[in-house]
Amino acid sequence: MSPMLKGEGPGPLPPLLQQYVELRDRYPDYLLLFQVGDFYECFGEDAERLARALGLVLTHKSSKDFTTPMAGIPLRAFDAYAERLLKMGFRLAVADQVEPAEEAEGLVRREVTQLLTPGTLVQETLLSKEANYLAAIATGDGFGVAFLDVSTGEFKGTLLKSKSALYDELFRHRPAEVLLAPELRENPEFVEEFQKRFPVMLSEAPFEPVGEGPLALRRVQGALLWYARWTQGEGFSPRPFRPYDPGAFMHLPKATLRALEVFEPIRGQDTLFGVLDETRTAFGRRLLQSWLRHPLVEKGPLEARLDRVERFVKEGALREGVRRLLFRLADLERLATRLEMGRASPRDLGSLRRSLEILPELRALLGEEVALPDLGSLLEELRAALEEELPLKLSEGGLIRQGYDPHLDALRQAHREGVAYFLELEEREKARTGIPTLKVGYNAVFGYYLEVTRPYYERVPPEYKAIQTLKDRQRYTLPEIKERERELYRLEAQIRRREEEVFLELREKARKEAEALREAARVLAELDVYAALAEVAVRYGYVRPRFGDRLQIRGGRHPVVERRTSFVPNDLEMAHELVLVTGPNMAGKSTYLRQTALIALLAQIGSFVPAEEVV
Repeated sequence: MSPMLKGEGPGPLPPLLQQYVELRDRYPDYLLLFQVGDFYECFGEDAERLARALGLVLTHKSSKDFTTPMAGIPLRAFDAYAERLLKMGFRLAVADQVEPAEEAEGLVRREVTQLLTPGTLVQETLLSKEANYLAAIATGDGFGVAFLDVSTGEFKGTLLKSKSALYDELFRHRPAEVLLAPELRENPEFVEEFQKRFPVMLSEAPFEPVGEGPLALRRVQGALLWYARWTQGEGFSPRPFRPYDPGAFMHLPKATLRALEVFEPIRGQDTLFGVLDETRTAFGRRLLQSWLRHPLVEKGPLEARLDRVERFVKEGALREGVRRLLFRLADLERLATRLEMGRASPRDLGSLRRSLEILPELRALLGEEVALPDLGSLLEELRAALEEELPLKLSEGGLIRQGYDPHLDALRQAHREGVAYFLELEEREKARTGIPTLKVGYNAVFGYYLEVTRPYYERVPPEYKAIQTLKDRQRYTLPEIKERERELYRLEAQIRRREEEVFLELREKARKEAEALREAARVLAELDVYAALAEVAVRYGYVRPRFGDRLQIRGGRHPVVERRTSFVPNDLEMAHELVLVTGPNMAGKSTYLRQTALIALLAQIGSFVPAEEVV
């Protein structure tokens, strides 16, 4: 018996529990959620862990010779419970039934179809709109650190000289899960200090080097790739690894980000990101966060961003039109990843169809200056193939339009004729037996049957075989009913299989366009951020900054404080690198300093700023 499956009884494990144990032993560090009908169940010690974590009632699974604790969650509520478990630090292995129960020969076959950890999620229902980073850290001439967002394929890393620089970079990216190299994992002082600063899940992986460059950077790449492929399957492939230099951006230490309330509030609920986030798409929101984490220092790219923001400031109708259309887009960046991984659901393809329908409207608004990839042929294929309303799961069926696949159409026609037989049977048997109340019914236990009420029992023909007696009626079957019923079940199974085949072929066509979808998401994300920054500028009276040799602010305001209360604008002129600010307590010195820093930060991401003039 598995040590995780404690129980009582002299006999061997029942087949269901033996199947559970075999899967459980393959993933010893995971909580196995094992589908049994409409529930995901845990047994033994895992059941006790699940019950404690979620406050569930602990029951027992019993057979003739064995009893063990059992607890479970309904399939329909899986996302809500999984989100809670992941936040508590659980890793989840999800074992689904991979064949219909009615087609199974003996025990239903089950396989682990998902491994869920906080840093490797791709399911839209479990992800926030923010980037969801898995990080890896190794040493070697400082610290090598890399970040992978499995949901989008973003993959990047850098070398850092000090522990403080490492902590600053981690704070900017907020990883959901971190892989530590053995030399760090086996250092208790480092682990203790790290977990005080970053209370996230620490996980293990081999740090075998891959790629080129410094050894520490190659090791963290190898660790992230191994862990991502362990959880997502060997087919997972991120975007090409991108080394980056933090020195190419404005340096924003953790203390600065906190003091300026860029992402986290200190007083009240407002943050700089909250003020600026008028984005209409999830991928635009993530890009705005990235810009705030890494402000630019070169004038040329900043002026290019400001030019685009200014266009949307001046052309209000264009801004409103673009924002209205962007709001209807799905998260194309993450959808492209799910397509590449073979994880896109029917509703994902429905969301893709609706999004592709919007691209021509955006082209018409923006003209030739915005280069969106041409995905018209994929759109026409999706329109032709998919029903308007689509199920969440492929197994639910009802997703391929009539007229798209001749083989599927023929199977459906045969099924309709089979159902029509039972309607005709009712009228035929009424006429033959003279029983006016006779009717054909159906339930999941007996299938199709003939039902006769008590006053007409004497008219029941001898060939009717009784299968159920109720208070005032009886139910019967005939050999031809069972034969027709078996044929209907066979057709239904064929329809399900054919729909699945057609859907998978369609998904493969969409998968081939995944890179084009990512390119569309990249272009649209920038548009979204430019339009959002313009919306903020118009709404709150921001102006375009100019870059000179010294900082001059006329009528400057604090972008966060002015959202909470009335604010008196003030001026600043810095002809030298050092300015001494004096004044009594509570006179506003700190707010004045933060206001200046935030105006500079906004200018360095390419945003308009809260002032009458800034040079």
